[in-house]
Amino acid sequence: MGLYSAGEIELNDPPVFEMEQKVRLRKMIRNDGTFPGKEIGETLAKKGDVGYIVGIGTYLQSYYIYAVHFLENGYVVGCRRKELVPADEPFIDDTDDEEIVETVEPSLQESQV
Repeated sequence: MGLYSAGEIELNDPPVFEMEQKVRLRKMIRNDGTFPGKEIGETLAKKGDVGYIVGIGTYLQSYYIYAVHFLENGYVVGCRRKELVPADEPFIDDTDDEEIVETVEPSLQESQV
């Protein structure tokens, strides 16, 4: 599953995306309870939405978390590498909508306010 297999550490490599890079979301992101002011399960960003990388953090000393500012709704949402593609690449919808990932990194969001 995903870009790395179990036990692999994504942080062994440099980040795939750069600050201010325009990216497109591959999966719908719903609030898992860590996004303030929104109900659990509420949609934060939809598959295909475009945003810009405004921060790069880490999670569990294993993964990069990219803070993505989605201009259309104004939200800054934490996303994993496997949830994003560069916006200038053709968008191929190869994800299963049943496999909705609910990722938000509040510390990234708070640092961008």
